[in-house]
Amino acid sequence: MPYNAILEVKDLSLATKHDQKLVNRVSFALGRGETLGLVGESGSGKSLTLRAILGLLPRGVEKAGGIIKSDAVSAMVFQDPRGSLDPLCPVVKQLTEVVRFRQQVSKKAARGIALELLEMLGLPDSIKIADRYPSQLSGGQCQRVVIAIALACKPGILLCDEPTTALDVTVQKQIIEKISALQKELGFAMVFVTHNLAVAAATCSKLCVMKNGEIVEQGDTLDVLQNPQNPYTQMLMDSVLPVPELEGSGRIWN
Repeated sequence: MPYNAILEVKDLSLATKHDQKLVNRVSFALGRGETLGLVGESGSGKSLTLRAILGLLPRGVEKAGGIIKSDAVSAMVFQDPRGSLDPLCPVVKQLTEVVRFRQQVSKKAARGIALELLEMLGLPDSIKIADRYPSQLSGGQCQRVVIAIALACKPGILLCDEPTTALDVTVQKQIIEKISALQKELGFAMVFVTHNLAVAAATCSKLCVMKNGEIVEQGDTLDVLQNPQNPYTQMLMDSVLPVPELEGSGRIWN
C-alpha cells in the first residue's frame, strides 16, 4: 500500500455473472484526511466501485479481479436518503440502534450519542422530544440522518454516493458544506462520487475521471481541471453551465 494511504484499489474489475465487464482495472489510492472524487456520467461505474469497497455489490455483480486494501473502517452515505431509512421506524430510534450496535454502549448512552450526532448535523431540537418517521422529514433532513448513521460507525473512510443528487440546490450546498466541516473536525478520509464536476471541484483534493467502467484520467483536482489530458474530461468541463451575469450590473449571479 502506498505511503500514508488508508485505502488502495488496484486493478479492480467487476462483471456480471455472464462476464459483461462493468468496471475494468480501476486503480487509485486514498490518503488520510484526503477527499478523492470519482466523476463521470451515469453508468460509468462510479457507484459500483464504491459498493465494491464496502463489500455491498448488487445481486448479479461479482468481483472479477483486482485487490482492495483498507486500513480503516468504511461507512457509506447513499444517494437516496429515504430509501436508505426504514420507513416504519422513527429516525432517532434507528440511529440509536446503529450507535448501540457499532459502539457497544448501553441503550441510554447510545441515545445520548445519537442526539449529539443529530444536533451536530443541524436537525431541529424538537426531534429530541418527539421522534419522527422518515416520511415526516424533508429530503435534506433525511440525508442528514443518513450521514449521522454513517458517522455513528466512526469511519476512517466515508463513502459518499452522490449524496446531494435528490436535493434542491440550496440544500445541496448545505449538505456539502456540512460534510466538509465534519471531515475537518473528525479527520476521516472520503471518496465522493458525483456526476457534477463543479461539486467535485469544490469538495475533492484528487479526481478520478471514469468513462465506461475505466479511469481515463486522474490526479490533483487543480491539475486535472486546469490541464485536462483526456477529451472526455474536457467534455465534462464544457458541460458545466457558465454562471450568468446580471444585466447592467457586471456582477455574477449568486
